Amino acid sequence: MADGGVTPVGQEEARFLHITQDLWDSKASGGEKGMVSWSFTITFPNEVTLPESLKGKQAAHMYPLPPSFSERASPIYIDYKLVVTVRRGLFKVNHTLAVPIVYVQLSRADPPSPLRQVAYTEGTAIIGPDGDPEGWKTLSPVKIIGTLFKTRQIELQCTLSIAMPVTYAKGSPIPLFLTLASEDEHALDILSAPTAARLYLIRVRTLGSHATDEAALERSDSVFRESVGQAYFWVTAETAPEPGKRTLQGEVRVKPSVKPSFTFPQFTLRYQLALFPFQAPGFVSSGAANEHLLTEKVIITTVNTPGIIPRSYAPPGYVAPEETDYNATVGFLENGNQRFLHHAGEGVS
Repeated sequence: MADGGVTPVGQEEARFLHITQDLWDSKASGGEKGMVSWSFTITFPNEVTLPESLKGKQAAHMYPLPPSFSERASPIYIDYKLVVTVRRGLFKVNHTLAVPIVYVQLSRADPPSPLRQVAYTEGTAIIGPDGDPEGWKTLSPVKIIGTLFKTRQIELQCTLSIAMPVTYAKGSPIPLFLTLASEDEHALDILSAPTAARLYLIRVRTLGSHATDEAALERSDSVFRESVGQAYFWVTAETAPEPGKRTLQGEVRVKPSVKPSFTFPQFTLRYQLALFPFQAPGFVSSGAANEHLLTEKVIITTVNTPGIIPRSYAPPGYVAPEETDYNATVGFLENGNQRFLHHAGEGVS
């Protein structure tokens, strides 16, 4: 048989998958002598029907099977196993063998805009939001307010554009454009430095009976956040400075080790891009460094659209800056490492 279950550390497993299959019946087949082998195939369903709490009485919903999940110090894990039981008859002890297996469901990123597909295929520059509005999600502008060199207040308008659709495969870049606008040219020059912007790809784990509820992201005792990538930016010929405006091109690389997004009762894995106050020599933000300016949900998949291979557009020889510590940036230690016992599993970076 095949089993799948969700296990919060210190609690019993909540099983969501149970498939049984008889390989051999001694009564029907008669006695077998010597070494005998039986071939078998177990087909996992793409979805399962479950209540939102797994153990509750809420209305049932369909959920895609979640991938295996096991990390050091994680407060919860998802595992699958094959179990073979040999029943030996009355008054004899049955023999059972359980083998853990890793399950990963195939999920594909949605195809990019036609213009970006051409850029990927022909190796040409990607067209920004102005020339390819269907290929970008331009978020509402946010204000950057602070003090420059302890002498004067400055205010800039910051607009972030994210490549659409907002689904990205592991190992692929997330293309970005960042635009700053102000009448203060000096402030623009300082804050448009490629290292000034702080944009992270954040992994959000939500646990418990409200894991499938987006509003649960506000409950800090059941939500665990950590950075899995940091954006880097550069200036290109297409983004040359203009009076009162600076535009940077950038990207976040989704590491191959990142696990895909999934929504499931008791445990949901989400991702978001989060922009924090800028950091630059001589600039002090009026807002707290750990308060994000904006967030935007994105979805991470296992593979790209067939035939599409997104590429990095960082300039030749460009070296991405060393990633800063997100936990230090937002001013907290990840709760799961402090509150829960260690679960023996393979760590992932």
